Amino acid sequence: MTAQDAEELYVEEALALVNDRPGRAPSVTAPSSSPASGAPHATEEAHAATAWPRARSRAERAARSVGRRPPVTVALDDALGLVLAAPLTALTDLPSFDTSAMDGWAVAGPGPWAVRDEGVLAGHAQLDPLSDGEAVRIATGARIPPDTTAILRSEHGRTDAGGRLHATREVNHGQDIRSRGQECHNGDQLLPLGTRITPAVLGLAAAAGYDTLTTLPRPRVDVLVLGDELLTEGRPHEGLIRDALGPMLPSWLRALGAEVTAVRRLGDDADALYEALRDSSADLIVTTGGTAAGPVDHVHPILARIGAELLVDGVKVRPGHPMLLARTKEEQHLVGLPGNPLAAVSGLFTLAEPLLRVLAGRTAPEPYVLPVREAVQGHPYDTRLVPVTVRADRAVPLHYNGPAMLRGIAAATALAVVPPGGARQGENLEMLDLPWATTGIQVCFT
Repeated sequence: MTAQDAEELYVEEALALVNDRPGRAPSVTAPSSSPASGAPHATEEAHAATAWPRARSRAERAARSVGRRPPVTVALDDALGLVLAAPLTALTDLPSFDTSAMDGWAVAGPGPWAVRDEGVLAGHAQLDPLSDGEAVRIATGARIPPDTTAILRSEHGRTDAGGRLHATREVNHGQDIRSRGQECHNGDQLLPLGTRITPAVLGLAAAAGYDTLTTLPRPRVDVLVLGDELLTEGRPHEGLIRDALGPMLPSWLRALGAEVTAVRRLGDDADALYEALRDSSADLIVTTGGTAAGPVDHVHPILARIGAELLVDGVKVRPGHPMLLARTKEEQHLVGLPGNPLAAVSGLFTLAEPLLRVLAGRTAPEPYVLPVREAVQGHPYDTRLVPVTVRADRAVPLHYNGPAMLRGIAAATALAVVPPGGARQGENLEMLDLPWATTGIQVCFT
């Protein structure tokens, strides 16, 4: 166990004592029922649920408990969003030769200068050395001739009737020359292990001489969509509804760093679910629906059938309370999302995002808070995740935030973490950025 694991375990156990909950993960058993009604006691259901911060911590620790897959070598075109598995070291000096930083003239010595007939373009062979009093037309990025003392910008020079070049401003030695190795030298470390590969990183790698990068592989995810009531096309009719999660989840999971290896629609078929779980070789299986205790909710019974270990069975968060996290086999996990669309998004952020982040080698986003523009109603006992958009450095709660609704989250840039009891107007709340959203504002860090 690492020091970080031990610290998180200590925090979990402390939370368990404060809330009078056992400090171990719940077993795969159905909740206790009332002898009179056969329904679960409300107090027992709440007792079994895991606090929202604790559930996220468990997901992170579950990911750290498995062996990471070996690094892979990928072409630059395929590396965006991955994480460097080795430091990025310069394979050449940058720039690799002295170049002009501007369009203008390469000049030698004091002016005025006699201008050579030929010019120097980027990518062309180097010219003969300049003699004092000589100049040559040069383009940005072109290799400067030997003995060049400065670059005179086009807007800072003029030629007289005799074709001689005069400077209209003072010329300083070395001005507008990008010297070899100005940015880095061969062998310098440019970026450390663990850096997430952005478009700028790809550009730097290419400039430094790389054709491929050594990266951590994307975690493989199988998505299993459950429910006989789901349509894959057309309009809802006769008690049937369109499947929103099948189209939504793969893109969302890819944005969280995953490789979606399969999307399968299984309906409410317990045997099909059993076979899918047994045969999957993915790092993570994500199921939709079937996590409650209804007549066609098969996730819990099938997890018990395959001998899975429940790490989280219900979370004190709204929407999304009946989500779960299980270890299905060695080095494989399952996140069970509720079937309601916004509840499923809540499950993604609570359990799938921390787990995938660790598996992909990504660093946790820096936590930040923003004041809410208006009061936000809370749940009496549970955390709420509420879609918001950011305007003028404030979080604006969006309407249409019920468990089955996507209208609010479709317009959102973040989710606000609302504590039990709600939040007053102007109160600072923690924000969870959506993976494709950037606010471009200054924020208050916690």
